Amino acid sequence: MSESSPSADVPKGSFAAGRRVLLPRGAELRIVVYVNGVDQIEGKDYTRREDEILFNRDIIKEQKSGRRKLIMLLGVVGFYSKNETVDIQFQRDGKTELASDLPIEH
Repeated sequence: MSESSPSADVPKGSFAAGRRVLLPRGAELRIVVYVNGVDQIEGKDYTRREDEILFNRDIIKEQKSGRRKLIMLLGVVGFYSKNETVDIQFQRDGKTELASDLPIEH
């Protein structure tokens, strides 16, 4: 029996964007990481390395072509591709901040 490839879990219309997210500049030690609003666990779901987060799996993003955008705008047909967002709650200068839908790096 062959092992499934990493892209086997990527739905049509989506792609594996990568596993790294850069932390906002000045983020202090304690952070809370969310993927689609679900709290992630350090050591299980991700690892923090200096100024970045390294996820244990690929973050899946939606492919956005001009044709797809037009069809969605017109409401002709629905698309159910996966589009995960990464949000980080952090402290900077004694204030709690939230960085939303951070870019995914390879």
